[in-house]
Amino acid sequence: MKTTITRILLAASLAMPVAASAAAAFVPPVPEIAGKAFYLVDFNSGQVLAAQDPDARVEPASLTKLMTAYLTFKAVKEKRLSLDQMLTVSSRGWKTDGSRMFLDPKVPVKVDDLIKGMIVQSGNDACVTLAEAIAGSEDVFAQLMTQQAQKLGMKNTQFRNATGLPHADHYTTVHDLAILSAALIRDFPEFYPTYSIKSFTYNKITQPNRNLLLYRDPNVDGMKTGYTDTAGYNMITSSHRDGRRVISVVVGTASPEARANESAKLLNYGLQFFETPKLYSASKPVSEVPVYKGAAKSVPVGFAQDVFATVAKGQSAQLKADMSTMQPLIAPIKAGQTVGKLVVSLDGKPLLERPVVALQAVEEGGFFSRLWDSIKLMLGWK
Repeated sequence: MKTTITRILLAASLAMPVAASAAAAFVPPVPEIAGKAFYLVDFNSGQVLAAQDPDARVEPASLTKLMTAYLTFKAVKEKRLSLDQMLTVSSRGWKTDGSRMFLDPKVPVKVDDLIKGMIVQSGNDACVTLAEAIAGSEDVFAQLMTQQAQKLGMKNTQFRNATGLPHADHYTTVHDLAILSAALIRDFPEFYPTYSIKSFTYNKITQPNRNLLLYRDPNVDGMKTGYTDTAGYNMITSSHRDGRRVISVVVGTASPEARANESAKLLNYGLQFFETPKLYSASKPVSEVPVYKGAAKSVPVGFAQDVFATVAKGQSAQLKADMSTMQPLIAPIKAGQTVGKLVVSLDGKPLLERPVVALQAVEEGGFFSRLWDSIKLMLGWK
């Protein structure tokens, strides 16, 4: 099957004088980060803006609770749990070491309170209680955590508990943690505001959110901190500004203050020196592609999700987009079927690639229509 390459226009809003954009395209070196590893990614485009040892194995500590939350949100969304459901706290949950929301085994607790206790107070007792409610035991829940990690593309992650307490076989990478963070924001936007809550009171005990940037930067609205003696001080942070969102992961710093300061450096770097224009909107046709042997002679094509690109500020006008489609395209065609790919380049170098999909279904045509198209294809007629 051949491919046809077509230069397609980017959004009109990107049009600006190339000379002016080139002069503005300045990006300083990535700031020095005092940590074991770090990762900075643009949420909309998925492009990596800075990284150090992205695939090195690290101990996540309480960053683990992002996956515990992911599976909890999934259970609520699938109606296997409800926010007002009351859960009984087991002896294991009550006795769990580390940070806690101070659950009482004699007092049932609402799922909604457990979620806040897990996120805001980093309660290990809340995590175990949720894990047991969802999977029957924390051990089985940890297997579900690892399974979900694989589904999300977290290739170097393995979970052994729901809390992040140290275990030799409980590990991840800053790259994988960034994947998880983006997936949580994307898949469960209705729950994400919980990560910006600055304090939570349960059992007459008020605890503050340990994410110091929530108090210092109005653009920061999440996500999670973690600490053990062996992991050091870890933090995943999400910040939004001018329609953009960036996510930073910093692990292995020396103190709560250090993890906040190092995270702030990365976030400001990503937001200050880059821009992420939307190139195409989801489900909006960008071209028509000929169809053979179908009830229609062509099909509109576009993208299943919005397409963004991250470049140095001022470089948007220099982006070039080439779309290649498979030819001949023969019916039947399903809506959402991949029929080509888009390659966006900057200065002649590929920047990102996205699948091009059929936006409508095309059923198979009648007998004589199929016969005529077969003859055209055989003779090379268009």
